[in-house]
Amino acid sequence: MVFGLAAVSAALVLLSAPPEPVRENAEPHSHAPRARPSAEPPTSAEATPEPPPSAEPTYLELDGGTLEEQKQALLVNLERELRLDAKAFAEVSAIVMGERWLGQGNPKVTKHPMTRAECRELRKAKAPLPEGDPRCGKPNMVPLFDATRGESRDQAQVCIDQYEFPNIPCEYPVVWVRADQASRICRAIGKRICDAHEWEGACAGALKPPEDEYAFGERRMMIEYLHNQKREIVWAYGKTKDHSLCAANSRKSPGCVTPTWQMCGSNTYPAGAFPDCRSAFGVFDLHGNAAEHMNLPLVPEQLASRGGLGETEMKGSWFIFQREEAHKDDCRWRAPMWHHTRVDDPNSHFNYHLGFRCCRDLEVK
Repeated sequence: MVFGLAAVSAALVLLSAPPEPVRENAEPHSHAPRARPSAEPPTSAEATPEPPPSAEPTYLELDGGTLEEQKQALLVNLERELRLDAKAFAEVSAIVMGERWLGQGNPKVTKHPMTRAECRELRKAKAPLPEGDPRCGKPNMVPLFDATRGESRDQAQVCIDQYEFPNIPCEYPVVWVRADQASRICRAIGKRICDAHEWEGACAGALKPPEDEYAFGERRMMIEYLHNQKREIVWAYGKTKDHSLCAANSRKSPGCVTPTWQMCGSNTYPAGAFPDCRSAFGVFDLHGNAAEHMNLPLVPEQLASRGGLGETEMKGSWFIFQREEAHKDDCRWRAPMWHHTRVDDPNSHFNYHLGFRCCRDLEVK
């Protein structure tokens, strides 16, 4: 691999001093001519004082460039925004840089309908993005519980990411990721892949116990059929379907008929760009943008919340759903047998509009 941890480490070293900001749509290697140094160095009295260090971490924004360059910028932002320690950063870097396509889409064909800067301006004008709950112990996470059963936030046993991975507001989702890689990334950063019912509860605004959400002992097709037959029909934003409230009005790339890297751009929006596409818990983009890998347990021992893994389950919808509604996308819908494999299968499904988010278990006091 030409680009690896050494390249990422070099990027971090270069960024240790306040760099020039990377502008949207800037060519990654374009530089203004440098002034020649004067023949005589300035005296100490004439020396320009060093600027004070910035209070905020530098954020890299790279549109264009190669996939490897975009991955390196992503890793720098992950390390800084999610405050990853050296071990977590090394593990995530190995997964991201070790997979040929994993990233934010093929930069040669991807056309995002909104820039990161436009997302921030939109959020500034409408409402600031809500902060995560510090009880989750990680940035940009919120606790899940069921108020209809008398539970309170303090009794929550699990938290979920507010945004699709990388779980950074106004950043594009990571796609072309397999379920086993998603599970490994979550584990590397002190989290885990979510169980299907946890994602559903985060969307619907009430987390039900797993015993109520799975027909354990049945075959998979029957588990999904029985669940869908009795499910509550609701969307994150309310009880009436309205794709216009979410990141669902983008387009496929021209020529994208079958999901191929060469022809299909990941034409996603920045995460959290649609303020009304938000659940009661403060979780964004559960409809539209990227569909998401989750864990579907077939027996209780396969619950990720109990340390197991079952089969893959696609949750949510993706960025063209206002134009082409390929399947149902209400909160508690389960897609029957959609490219299913074991979560830990190294050949699990991936494509240009499929990402993930993570969950984290809490200790109940």
